[in-house]
Amino acid sequence: MLKKRIIACMDIQNGQVVKGINFVDIQRAGDPITLAKRYVVEGVDELVFLDITATIENRKTLIGLVNEIASQINIPFTVGGGISTKEQAIELVRSGADKVSVNSAVIKRPELVSEIAQGLGNQCAVVAIDTKYEDGEWWVYSAGGRIKTDLKTVEWAREVERLGAGEILLTSMNNDGTKDGFALDITAEVAKEVNIPVIASGGAGAIEHFTQVFTQTQATGALAASIFHYAEVGIPELKQALKTNNISVR
Repeated sequence: MLKKRIIACMDIQNGQVVKGINFVDIQRAGDPITLAKRYVVEGVDELVFLDITATIENRKTLIGLVNEIASQINIPFTVGGGISTKEQAIELVRSGADKVSVNSAVIKRPELVSEIAQGLGNQCAVVAIDTKYEDGEWWVYSAGGRIKTDLKTVEWAREVERLGAGEILLTSMNNDGTKDGFALDITAEVAKEVNIPVIASGGAGAIEHFTQVFTQTQATGALAASIFHYAEVGIPELKQALKTNNISVR
C-alpha cells in the first residue's frame, strides 16, 4: 500500500502566497520562498504551487519564481496555473518542477493530458479537479472556480485517467478554506473509481480531518494551505498522530 502523503499548497497571486475561503475573499499569507524552505524543514512530503490567476489573466505561470523555489527545496514539487501547452509543461519541468498540474486547459482541450503524459511521463501529468456540490450533484468548475461546466466530477476523473493523468488533485469548493474537514463523500467516490493516486484538498482544519480522509477514503495524499501557513497544525505533530492511528506516512 502507498504511504500517505502530507502536501502543503501555496496559492500564488502577484508573487505572494495567498489564501481564500470557498475560492473567494483572498488574503495574503506569506512569502513563497520562506514558506517553501520552512516546509522542507518541517517534513512536508510534497509542495504544490498554484498560480491562481494565471488562467484568467491569460498568462503563463511565473517561471522565475518556480525556478527560485525549486533551487531551495528537495521534495517533490508540483506546479500549476495557466499551463495550456505541452511546451509550457516541459519548460516548467526544466525550471525545476517535478510534476505539472493542469485544470481549465484540459477541460477545453482534453488531449493536452495525453500530450503532457507522452512528453514527460504519466507521473508528471496531474489533473486538478475543482468540484462543487449543487442540486444533488458534484460538478466540475474551471477558471479558478469561476465557471461551472457540464462535466460531472466522477465521470471527468475517469476520463482524465483514461487520457493518461498520473494523479488527480481533487478540491471541494464547498469545503475550501472552511476548516470543517475534507469532502469525504466525493473524495471516497473518486478514489474508488480510478486507479491513480488522488489528493484530497479543501477543508482541512485539524489533525482529525487528515485521519478521517485517510481512513474513510482511498486518497493517498491530503493537501492543506492556511493551517500549515499559519502553523495552526504542525507537520511533525500531524505525522505522529497519523502513525499513532496506524496510518502509514512518509
